[in-house]
Amino acid sequence: MSEKIGFVGVGRMGANMARRLKEQNFNVTAVFDVNTPAAQSLAEEIGARHCPKLPEVTKYSDIIITVVTDDKAMKSIFNGSGSLLARSKGRLFINCATISPATHIKVEEWAAKHEAQTLEACMASSITQARNGTLYLMCAGAEEAFARAEPVLDALSITNKYIGPAGSAAKLKALLNMVMNINTAGLAEGLGLADALGLDLNMVMEIFSQTGANSRVLETDGEDMRDRDHECYFSGAHAAKDSGIALALGQAEGLDLPMADASKGQFD
Repeated sequence: MSEKIGFVGVGRMGANMARRLKEQNFNVTAVFDVNTPAAQSLAEEIGARHCPKLPEVTKYSDIIITVVTDDKAMKSIFNGSGSLLARSKGRLFINCATISPATHIKVEEWAAKHEAQTLEACMASSITQARNGTLYLMCAGAEEAFARAEPVLDALSITNKYIGPAGSAAKLKALLNMVMNINTAGLAEGLGLADALGLDLNMVMEIFSQTGANSRVLETDGEDMRDRDHECYFSGAHAAKDSGIALALGQAEGLDLPMADASKGQFD
């Protein structure tokens, strides 16, 4: 692929995505992060340019992948004279953050004024999958943007699905994380109660896996819960933020979501 690729946000997810693309012979040219040492270190590792300012990423890239923390961070990198949109005509921005659908829509509107494209590529995976190119991606935006992004998305993912116009993938991602957070809280409570009752947790997990208590969370997180391994791949703060997005969507539709509200309280 001849297009040059830049990254904004190179924490554990973004950095591993950049490494993956480099290994797949993509031309990763530019790196930015508010954590300057992290960006400098990654740039040196993969042979890219460290850009201390956002417009430099746009200058040296054709496709820019953003992986930021929340709506505030997303708006900050796209809004204003010192943003990614400076001289961005013809650029494609692939935005992977879990943020509100409204912000994805707003960013698409801002980019269109500069004759640039955006695509939301919401990730239903974690750090290992980012490194191995086995992410599950849900994408939304203009179909032309999705088609342009597909070679990059294919290198990063085992599945990438086009959901619809801007905001639609973010809605689905909010629902996905809402249900995942409910399952996580429920499984933790179930295993905690089983332990307090003196039951063998391996047996409990085996029976859970073969009955109505089974879940993807049991498969991915059950052993860590059993072993009380608290290494963090997805923080409580992020879980609470994502459930909050879903709750706001429900409130806008006049829906009460008591399980989502209760699980959010566990992560706050």
